[in-house]
Amino acid sequence: MNRRLSWWMGGILMALLLLFTFSVFGANRPIGASTYVPYYAGILFGMDPKDYTYLQEVEKAGAWEGVMLLGALVGGFITSVFITKTFRISVIPAGWKAYKNNSVVSRLIWSFISGFLLIIGARLAGGCTSGHFMSGMSQTAFSSMIFGGVVLVTLLVTGKLFYKKNKES
Repeated sequence: MNRRLSWWMGGILMALLLLFTFSVFGANRPIGASTYVPYYAGILFGMDPKDYTYLQEVEKAGAWEGVMLLGALVGGFITSVFITKTFRISVIPAGWKAYKNNSVVSRLIWSFISGFLLIIGARLAGGCTSGHFMSGMSQTAFSSMIFGGVVLVTLLVTGKLFYKKNKES
């Protein structure tokens, strides 16, 4: 049995998460996911935040974002294994096989290129992808609206161009 959460219930749960995150009981700041990278890199490489102004800026956010992302990973794993029973490991998704090819190298190269372009766009807009979509749009931040619009148009164009059905199939 494949149990799915309805879209409206997901919206309500997301709103509750954002309300908690912005509250004094939560992080008291916008939700995002990329700040933990420099935070943990600073810890891993023994960098003193006094010497790096960006590490001072991300010190509070980075500590809880890593825990949040670990919780999302563990929660997703538990849900897919025990609740929806849909867990599987796949380097090449079924859609990629149907519309492109069976090459793992091709899939990894295109995934890297597209992910790289996405994060460059997000940083140019002054944030990270999850921060723009979750926190920025819920606060109607102009940069997040622009980023979201560009991502939507890019998805539509990419879908039309990249996922054309092979004529041989």
